[in-house]
Amino acid sequence: MNPADSRHHTDPFSSQRLRPGAEAEAVAQRAADLLRNCNAVLQLSADEALRVVAHMQLVNFPRGATLLREGDDSKLDHLLLLLEGEVSVDTSAGALAGPLEISVLGPGSIIGEMALLDGAPRSASCTTLSPVQAAVLSRNALEGLIDQHPRVAATLLLGLGVRTAERLRALGEHLQIYAKLVEDLQAENQRLRGLR
Repeated sequence: MNPADSRHHTDPFSSQRLRPGAEAEAVAQRAADLLRNCNAVLQLSADEALRVVAHMQLVNFPRGATLLREGDDSKLDHLLLLLEGEVSVDTSAGALAGPLEISVLGPGSIIGEMALLDGAPRSASCTTLSPVQAAVLSRNALEGLIDQHPRVAATLLLGLGVRTAERLRALGEHLQIYAKLVEDLQAENQRLRGLR
């Protein structure tokens, strides 16, 4: 599994497990805190967040690395929790002049969860704007979490589902705004044509 574009980053999984007690203890605690505080919808306790983090791997990406590619249907087996750095999320859907930046995400943001949950191709591309440190939860690790801590896994999955629903709701609101804008522009265009 390699979520990074190999042209930009040769081995993103020369990583370490985020297990408390190891040299990554401080990073593991930070990841757990970000899971709880930046993603309150996940509703994980401190202990549950540490259990999730114990199944994650720490990876580092340089600036300019492609973490996820829109339309990719081959690398759907992981999500990333951003620990440090910023990532641009963009899409080419409906964009006439190249990719359209949707947002810039930072520490505490989770990316890639939709494809992990439903196996559908990636809905957007994510590119690092700075060096990025992230914790990766693979599908295999998620299955291990389900086997070892089913209640924690259920809480995590429910929270990810709620996050996805909230984002879809917000997208629907944005689409209504864009539809109104298009309607207004079309009316103005008709008005200007009538002036000729």
